[in-house]
Amino acid sequence: MIKVGVVGYGVIGQRLADGLALQEDMELVGVSGNANPTLAIRALKEKGMPYKLFMASLDKKEIFDQLNIPISGTLEDLVKESDVILDATSAGGGMKNKELYEKYNKKVIFQGGEKNSVADVFFHGYANYEKGLGQDYLKLTSCNTTGLIRAVDCIDKEVGVERVAITIVRRVADPGDYHRGLTNALKVDAAPSHQAVDLMTIMPHIEATGILVHTPVTHGHIITVLATPKREISKEELLDMFNKHPRIRVVKIADGFQGNASLFRYARDLGNPRGDMYEIAVFDETIVKSGKDIMFAINIPQEAVVIPESIDAIRAATQMQTDKEEALKLTNQYLGMGKWMK
Repeated sequence: MIKVGVVGYGVIGQRLADGLALQEDMELVGVSGNANPTLAIRALKEKGMPYKLFMASLDKKEIFDQLNIPISGTLEDLVKESDVILDATSAGGGMKNKELYEKYNKKVIFQGGEKNSVADVFFHGYANYEKGLGQDYLKLTSCNTTGLIRAVDCIDKEVGVERVAITIVRRVADPGDYHRGLTNALKVDAAPSHQAVDLMTIMPHIEATGILVHTPVTHGHIITVLATPKREISKEELLDMFNKHPRIRVVKIADGFQGNASLFRYARDLGNPRGDMYEIAVFDETIVKSGKDIMFAINIPQEAVVIPESIDAIRAATQMQTDKEEALKLTNQYLGMGKWMK
């Protein structure tokens, strides 16, 4: 049984812990927070401490004692007890922690906010699982890139893709965040967006470019994709490809899925914790042809979309499964991916 520790108990860390707890062939050792009793940690306590809590520093342990929040040890203790670390700290935190991970010779999965130089392999479960096999340090792609690659790789595996052009309508902050301020504006970044560049890093045989627009919303991103397949495909063929993919859900505007908010509400109605969605959604009515090119729009649930690929990375780094299809099938099975396909 592979023992895994989650470092950083914020937006991604909470969801990594929940996803790991569902993996029947992995053991979650615990989670590590910062030196303060954040809302996430207070909620963890009120839920009965389902996960052991470790702290980067015990300097403020008396505050946790006063709140009756049990501490199981330090970050170093968590690292020592784990075979693999999922580092979900804020951008730059993983690089700082790497010295500690190296000290105990631990395999580490870093999140998309870190620089590529922190890892041996820039990783995506579907697109380049084999490159992660046995590696010590893997870095995940960002939420947008993760979902984008799922869709492009799905087409590429079937018919090949020459190039893609994307436009990302990006949420400005996660729900509950205040650090970006209260905004009433759209902001355009210089092209190409890093997601297009990152896609080419993972899939160097595809030419990609893109534009990113920041929007004052919090629940998800929308990406439009203009893909040039190596042979012309119909809308029906594309729908067939997407409908077979357990991490891609095809939805219809006519059924009420008008955009990001509809999907978030639907996830809550399904009873998903926090309204989380692991899958990306493709809007059926956005699929259109332009000559050989085909265009479509996808929804990216930024808070949870990277969880499946993070678990794939554990399987690759530890070589729990050397066969990609077997690894992805297990991750999907334990996370309950593709329920709508039944």
